[in-house]
Amino acid sequence: MKYTTLGTTGIRASLLGFGMWPIGGTQHAGDYGTVDDAAAVRAIRRALDLGVTLFDTAPAYGNGRAESILGEALAGRRDEAVIVTKCAVHWDYRDERWVTTSNREAILQSAEESLHRMGTDRIDVLLIHVPDPAGSPEGSMAAFKELVKSGKVRAVGVSNFTIEQLDEYRRHGSVQVQQSGYNLLDRRIEQKMVPYLGEANIGLMTYGSLCHGLFSGTWTSDTTFPSNDWRSKGDVFGLPLFAGDNFRKNVNVAQRLKEFAASSSHTLPQLAIAWVARHEYVATCLAGMITAAEVEDNVKGVEWALSASELQEIERILSDAAGTQGAEHYVVK
Repeated sequence: MKYTTLGTTGIRASLLGFGMWPIGGTQHAGDYGTVDDAAAVRAIRRALDLGVTLFDTAPAYGNGRAESILGEALAGRRDEAVIVTKCAVHWDYRDERWVTTSNREAILQSAEESLHRMGTDRIDVLLIHVPDPAGSPEGSMAAFKELVKSGKVRAVGVSNFTIEQLDEYRRHGSVQVQQSGYNLLDRRIEQKMVPYLGEANIGLMTYGSLCHGLFSGTWTSDTTFPSNDWRSKGDVFGLPLFAGDNFRKNVNVAQRLKEFAASSSHTLPQLAIAWVARHEYVATCLAGMITAAEVEDNVKGVEWALSASELQEIERILSDAAGTQGAEHYVVK
């Protein structure tokens, strides 16, 4: 496993991070399908065995379920892990919808609940999950400062923020990490966000390395999703990658990439991870995992140094992808 430092945090973490959104399972609208808790625990522990140290979770992943599973899996091994979790998004039981609230009180309460669910005394990195249109940057950063001062949080950051939003929050404190979507089909951050983060020395943590399952190597043009799976809507964080005919075209591209990877005794997930991990500006690339077998396959991706000719062939295949153009940033509605 390769390791990097997350921006100015001083925290060393594995280049491949364990994305825990799928482990949240299906609790409310917008999640993934059913997950076996025991298998998930085994997957987390196997990841530790193989050198994966960073685990990215959130209260919104299964409404706390992913955090609870992570806490169970890390029992007796907490010091081996770097825990990244989030705040500002919670489930409203009355209206049955997700609500974004990032005021000082909400962040402090969310952090306490996360600590309790995971059975730990500290969160290594706490992120605001998504921008809060009605939020107060000053209040959010005040909460972050309190949590860091108390020792309950080591470093802080944001997720899915635009450059303008980052500027606003940085006026009230230090933003050390930004989490953004990035994969073979979603390269929107390359033009402006990546240079901005480099100049500000903000660590970049990318999610969606496997394009939310497309590069798992298991999908066909007949693959469908239940209505409570967010991918059934076709929109992938602002890109219509899974919508209509785009889905069929992109599954075909994934199949061709799978065949290309196999020609050098690799798998499609390994190719997708290798492509993201090769960029020096990526501190940690997250990949969603559920089983130990997936972990064992994915860790080999960061070991694959793609050659110039391999990269050229990958780009040739990707030229047939569809739905890759959209707004520069994913905008939370």
